[in-house]
Amino acid sequence: MFKKILIANRGEIAVRVIKTCRRMGIQTVAVYSEADADSKAVDMADEAVFIGPPAPGESYLQIDKIIQAAKDTGAEAVHPGFGFLSENPKFPAALEEAGIVFIGPNVRAIEAMGDKITSKKFAAEAGVSTVPGHMGLIEDADEAVKIAAEIGFPVMIKASAGGGGKGMRIAWDEAEARDGFKSARSEAKSSFGDERIFIEKFVVRPRHIEIQVLGDKHGNVIHLNERECSVQRRNQKVLEEAPSPFLDKSTREAMGAQAVALSKAVDYDSAGTVEFIVDADRNFYFLEMNTRLQVEHPVTELTVGLDLVEQMIRVAYGEELKIRQKDVKINGWAVEARLYAEDPYRGFLPSIGRLKRYKEPAEGKLGDGTLRIDSGVREGDEISMFYDPMIAKVIGHGDTREAAIDTLLAGLDRYHVEGVTANAPFLAACLGEKDFRRGDIHTGYIEEHFPEGFHGTAPTEDQLRYLTAAAAFIHTVNIRRAAQTSGRITPPPVAHAQEWDVLLDGRRIPVEIDLPDAAIGGGGEATLWMPELVGEPVTLKSAWRPGTHLFEGQLGDERFAVSFSDRTEGYWLRHRGFTCVAIVCTHTSADLHALLPEKELGASAKMVESPMPGLVVSIDVEVGQEVKAGEPLMVIEAMKMENVLRAEIDGTIKTLHAKPGQSVAADELLAEFE
Repeated sequence: MFKKILIANRGEIAVRVIKTCRRMGIQTVAVYSEADADSKAVDMADEAVFIGPPAPGESYLQIDKIIQAAKDTGAEAVHPGFGFLSENPKFPAALEEAGIVFIGPNVRAIEAMGDKITSKKFAAEAGVSTVPGHMGLIEDADEAVKIAAEIGFPVMIKASAGGGGKGMRIAWDEAEARDGFKSARSEAKSSFGDERIFIEKFVVRPRHIEIQVLGDKHGNVIHLNERECSVQRRNQKVLEEAPSPFLDKSTREAMGAQAVALSKAVDYDSAGTVEFIVDADRNFYFLEMNTRLQVEHPVTELTVGLDLVEQMIRVAYGEELKIRQKDVKINGWAVEARLYAEDPYRGFLPSIGRLKRYKEPAEGKLGDGTLRIDSGVREGDEISMFYDPMIAKVIGHGDTREAAIDTLLAGLDRYHVEGVTANAPFLAACLGEKDFRRGDIHTGYIEEHFPEGFHGTAPTEDQLRYLTAAAAFIHTVNIRRAAQTSGRITPPPVAHAQEWDVLLDGRRIPVEIDLPDAAIGGGGEATLWMPELVGEPVTLKSAWRPGTHLFEGQLGDERFAVSFSDRTEGYWLRHRGFTCVAIVCTHTSADLHALLPEKELGASAKMVESPMPGLVVSIDVEVGQEVKAGEPLMVIEAMKMENVLRAEIDGTIKTLHAKPGQSVAADELLAEFE
């Protein structure tokens, strides 16, 4: 077996590979840019080599630097992770020339499947079901419109190279085809250095289902069942699960057989994924093949019982697969959520900054399932503008789909992130939707369920109970500790009941809480009477201590966790998709609060500010131009994605404070309206 492996990647996937190498007794080498010098992966690896500035083009995409690092450290093999150089055929070719093993498929397979146009033709020749479309190169927008009309709207306009949802647009008419071609080509060129575009028929309400394949260098190829990745936003996966709640046994076997046939046709010899779109009648069509490890591979590992990174390493070393197709089973269900540093309340704009507080929930048994966390960050680390803003992958596994979802939700409840905004409330809202729990999902699921964007969810009766109880408990502990510290209480009494009004979500909820003094030093057991929410007194157990930012409790038989922080007045609380500020006060104070006038919000819509650090790609307006609400003003690029800033109001452009090519900071003024 290899003695030392270099990981040509960063973040979560680098940490993931290191963990497997440690278990296998293999030493690891991390490479890092200036931005990642103090990263978790660098600390975990046995050795680390600096390779350049933060920009990927000057560090993680530099083949020569990575090969030199492998030579200097004596690494016998390189694992590329996903993204960066993982699907660039020049990388394994250069490694082979240097006498270093590439932990991934052979160059021929990468070349054949890495280009979407070539792979579509290849798949058709191999007898794999393909979507109707135009596989030839398209020169300009006029030709794109003509081809789209011939195929029949709607169509999908796609970059030939790359992935991750970049360079992809759906067009429902000729105008959208023209605009979509231009923007997809521009995004493809900036993301992949390749502006080739193709067009295919767009299947309405499709499901995105992929087959995990695994091959060796001895001609053996098997599939490890499917993953469903239909819940997407801007063509990027948000939730993934295995198996699919939609497939039946015969469809699974047919898709698996085609994925294996395609893999064998290119002598595939590593872990890879064949992606399909599936219509409402379970007709499936080849989408693309990813010749690398997928972000969502943990759900397959949990339901099949294999470590895919280990399998890739063993195959690269020349070992034969020890598992055959007949040995592949489905063990329960797994659901994964991608926790990103992005603000779901502001159109999912990247949230860049330092993780001032970061606490992961414990892995292992949780509720009726098991929780797994794959992350590459720690408290104090920075989410950089140069890379994908993933914080972690949170995965729930259980005997049933319901158990897996509930475990994942419980894990997200117990995640605490401060310093950047995370998308946990949105993930929880998606997981809690009735349609998702029924398995009624498709690639337009998010747009259908959140057509106006995400603005949080209304509280359920359960959430009102949890948050009211948590607020009353926290406030009582704080008040009683403050009184003891100041000497105003002569100890003990043994127990002490207090009455409060909790102002929460526009409601005034009376609460009586009986909390023994012994519980004030570090959590304990209280009795609550919340007549508006619960028909009888209920016991609340919690180990919450002042200074901590996660309130875990058990209200009666119900276990829950609430994110918490102090505010100047009240407590900020979040449970899943619902966020609020709860004010706990006396009855008299509550009467006075009811008399306070509502604060009027200032009109800030006339000021256009940059929502993130980034680069101004283009400006679509000029001074004196009249615009309508919703019209595009300019495009800001950050984290390899182009973000369109639109007018919030009708008006006339008074001034422009930016120009194309300019770097801008978060909240920097870009334009003003008359």
